[in-house]
Amino acid sequence: MDSIKDSQMQIDSEDFGSIQPRGDLKSQDEKMTYDQVVNSTGGFVYSVNDLTRVLRFLCLGTEGGSYYAKEPELKRENIQCIDRLIMNGRGPEVVDLICTVSIEGRACKQGPTLYALAICCRCNDSKTKTAAYKILGSVCRIPTHLFEFVKYCEKESSGTGWGRAHRVAIGKWYNGFSKDPKKLAYLVTKYQNRHSWSHRDVVRLAHIKPEDSKIDMILKYVVKDMASANSMYSEDRSVVDVKAFLDGVEEAKKCTKSDIDKLRSLIVEHQLVREHVPTGLLDSKEVWDTLLRLMPMMAMIRNLGKMSTLGLLDSKSFGETLVVDKLTNEGLLKSARIHPFSLLVAWNQYKAGRGSKGKLSWSVNDNITKALEEAFYKAFKNVPPTGKRYLLAVDVSGSMQTPVIGSSEIEAFEASAAMMLLTARTEENFEVIAFSKGYTKLDINRVDTLNTVLKKCSNLPFSGTDCSMPMLYAIDHKKKFDVFIVYTDSETYHGKMHPSEALKQYREYAKIHDARLIVVGMVSNGFSIADPNDPFMMDVVGFDTEAPKAMSNFVMGKF
Repeated sequence: MDSIKDSQMQIDSEDFGSIQPRGDLKSQDEKMTYDQVVNSTGGFVYSVNDLTRVLRFLCLGTEGGSYYAKEPELKRENIQCIDRLIMNGRGPEVVDLICTVSIEGRACKQGPTLYALAICCRCNDSKTKTAAYKILGSVCRIPTHLFEFVKYCEKESSGTGWGRAHRVAIGKWYNGFSKDPKKLAYLVTKYQNRHSWSHRDVVRLAHIKPEDSKIDMILKYVVKDMASANSMYSEDRSVVDVKAFLDGVEEAKKCTKSDIDKLRSLIVEHQLVREHVPTGLLDSKEVWDTLLRLMPMMAMIRNLGKMSTLGLLDSKSFGETLVVDKLTNEGLLKSARIHPFSLLVAWNQYKAGRGSKGKLSWSVNDNITKALEEAFYKAFKNVPPTGKRYLLAVDVSGSMQTPVIGSSEIEAFEASAAMMLLTARTEENFEVIAFSKGYTKLDINRVDTLNTVLKKCSNLPFSGTDCSMPMLYAIDHKKKFDVFIVYTDSETYHGKMHPSEALKQYREYAKIHDARLIVVGMVSNGFSIADPNDPFMMDVVGFDTEAPKAMSNFVMGKF
């Protein structure tokens, strides 16, 4: 197979143009075209358009900053980008993007999405504000999101009170559960307070008027107590169901170590979750065994370590079978909106056998480790192979050692390797290199695991950045590639030739005039090595779950 791939990619010497020295070439620390900007290292690159910058912010966030820019600086730049779009009459486009990214689960963390939504809700443009408040219920699906949104709105607000639009929108959030009041009861008891806000605070400040007795009962429960909620009791079936659930939650709160069987029955009867269990009983294996059988997907992923310490996930156990089955179920992953990066973090944490904080440690079950990695790839939208010839190039320069998306465990180059392996598992014809100031060919195939790929990258020199290296590798080795995919932060500065110029020269020498460059941005800065005026160069956002589909369409010439 490797020999077939090599022959498909190798260029006969007579078919490969000779490289002619050109005196007009500029190094990367020189400006090549009028529309280039200076990146954080002093190299000249292109700036991405404002809407792409916003997408990077939504998907990658700014938590932890980057190698060259601190978090407040990156966040300020992204906020200014949103403000510019609103001032230019494009606020509704920003709102549409926020809604799409959130509903489709394209971002790992909701924080940046909620911050962007708060900016739109608090802006002075009436069309943007109206559109933003209209999608509040779609974006803030659980109280944690609502509380974080309120926190950001307070930060963005110039006044001290809550305006009518703000109060009405939040009132609609609670009243929106009128057709499913039991779900609201579940949410307000599971997520009682977050981000220094509680339901009592929000309900009082928003002056919410319940639209029916079911919502009224729940709001009285969160603002006052169960006795007040009981005053709204009626024989209406929905009211009866809500009261029974709230009674079950109150009963669970009173359980002690002598009431384990009672608590397990309450969990099953009322579909209770970990947050409903008294703290003193969260070390009970029996309680966790019951919780696991009903546990939502994301909660299960977050608690793999805890359940392993209790022996629930031992080899050949029921717990192991259940967890592996759920992790490898593509439908469940999609319906639960499990983001690939969440799975990458969970994989990295679980295989370490210990928590990043505290003293929790566990024996690692290899089957669960493998299932987590498989789940990572299944969480992306599947695309068919294109049949094209790819060079997958991972930036391993010093700046790529910065943690990404606020995770202290995953560095940018590791995240890039994971993204690269996604394409390697899809396509038949590819080569992989790692690059910084120079390049190194990596012996990677479709059956490699992420762990083996990271080991192959671990001893490489992390030095300066030259993003022209992928194209220069192809020229030096006379290789035929239809597509170059570069995973980078675009902080390039070291080369004697600009990456976009290197691609143009490759096209000329290899006589592949539509050779394409896809830049996968791994940091939410405003830089790219892709020339926006070249129709065969494209920017995508790393860990956007839509990225594989967008890349496939671009390669096949569908846009």
